[in-house]
Amino acid sequence: MAGSPRTSGHREVLYVIACGSPLARHVGLLVDLAQQDGWDVCVVTTPDGAKFVDRSALVRQTGHPVRTHYKNPGDPDVLPPADAMIVCPATVNTVNKWAAGIADTLALGLLVEAQGKGIPIVAVPYTNVAMAAHPAFRAGVARLAEWGVTVLFGDHVVALHPPGTGEQHLSAFPWAKPLAALHTVAANAA
Repeated sequence: MAGSPRTSGHREVLYVIACGSPLARHVGLLVDLAQQDGWDVCVVTTPDGAKFVDRSALVRQTGHPVRTHYKNPGDPDVLPPADAMIVCPATVNTVNKWAAGIADTLALGLLVEAQGKGIPIVAVPYTNVAMAAHPAFRAGVARLAEWGVTVLFGDHVVALHPPGTGEQHLSAFPWAKPLAALHTVAANAA
């Protein structure tokens, strides 16, 4: 299992998976915190997540291409293998599909496979109160947590907001929490 890159003796690879939410515009803040912590960070987006991120800025920041789609057969892997993953922001769509084992995007395929490999994963759903109330989403969050994914969800992480107001709450997002949770996962596994 992945440990802190500062204590494990080599630079471990963290995949930051960003889904389609306005919060994804600021995923570079999480990348920066993880790099300060010693991680080699790669960013993967869902197709809708790609609409929100500044790919060029993230490539400059990480030194790796930002991946969104599965590679073509025979193409080499352009990212190093992940030692850990943080899904932030995790949308209702991604949580629901992931909990159902659907791997129809690169991000979901990586997450489903990572679970099978026992790679530490922290997921931080970011949604509004109406979307979060759907029974499939609540069941998906519970299922992922039951299966060993560290899910940071609830008012103690970030308060749910009314529909249509998500952009007003972006500056209050606690970017350090997913990284701190990853440290806890690694410490418990050691």
